[in-house]
Amino acid sequence: MTRLHDSQRPSNARTSADAASIARTGPPLRPDRSPLAALRRIEQALAAAVTCGEGPGGPPLLAAAIRHAVFPGGARIRPRLCLAVAQACGDDDPKLADAAAAAIELLHCASLVHDDLPCFDDAPTRRGMPSVHSRFGERIAVLTGDALIVLSFQIVAAAAGATPRRLAPVLAAIARGVGTPAGIVAGQAYECEPYVALAAYQRAKTGSLFAACTEVGALAAGADPAPWRAFGLYLGEAYQVADDVRDVAASIEVMGKPAGRDVALHRPSSASELGLGGAIAHFDRLVAQAIEAVPECDGAALLRAIVRSESARLVPEDTVRVAALAA
Repeated sequence: MTRLHDSQRPSNARTSADAASIARTGPPLRPDRSPLAALRRIEQALAAAVTCGEGPGGPPLLAAAIRHAVFPGGARIRPRLCLAVAQACGDDDPKLADAAAAAIELLHCASLVHDDLPCFDDAPTRRGMPSVHSRFGERIAVLTGDALIVLSFQIVAAAAGATPRRLAPVLAAIARGVGTPAGIVAGQAYECEPYVALAAYQRAKTGSLFAACTEVGALAAGADPAPWRAFGLYLGEAYQVADDVRDVAASIEVMGKPAGRDVALHRPSSASELGLGGAIAHFDRLVAQAIEAVPECDGAALLRAIVRSESARLVPEDTVRVAALAA
């Protein structure tokens, strides 16, 4: 069972003032924990973060490129996952949880900006729009990724006023998910190596940030992150396998970016190593393991529903799986 922070535990005793207040206004409303409400929290936190980076006197081209990199977003699955775990653990500091979720999405956006650069994928489009370097130039794109990385840590540091003791572990978990030796920076660097084991590459490039999502969601709510790590790792690896499959079997309209890049750039890929059918079977196993790894808690059903929904979106029956069977 996921441990709740002490401040979440209900008290059996109410003061007379509490009783009088409840008599006047009724019991307090339950917080809205619907997916739509979570998405609103995420978009508001991202908008506030990007606006914070657009202070007077800054370079306008850089500010425009940062906004282009973040909006409109994709599925926002990483911050959604972070908030869902925080809610499952009590969500007693929503300001910190929102900042942590937004920080993880900013780091994800930074990784996409750098991944699209000519020295890596040389991708002209991202999310169906021109990539940052295609729209603003390579130099601004490099700086955009850098600025997003810094901004992510800034907003978390500014949000921990109510629970300052949580700041260090939250920042440390985020840093592990993006840095070396096993974060997304390491995952990108593996593409420069002559050989890398596929599982290590996928864990670093994608699994590490998903693990950070789940751990940080728990930490922001004052809970133990350990039970949540496996869930994030399985789901993150599933995402990378899905990306490998889609790179072969999906169109640019479905992908929102060029397809066929893994083969063209000689990158490690589940589709290349296991074949399309084997990669899809591996994806299905990882999804099942992620669902099984969700700790028992009040939010378990929602988290499992998110995984199932994302599984159907990433490798849909009517397009990607059909194309894989026909290959």
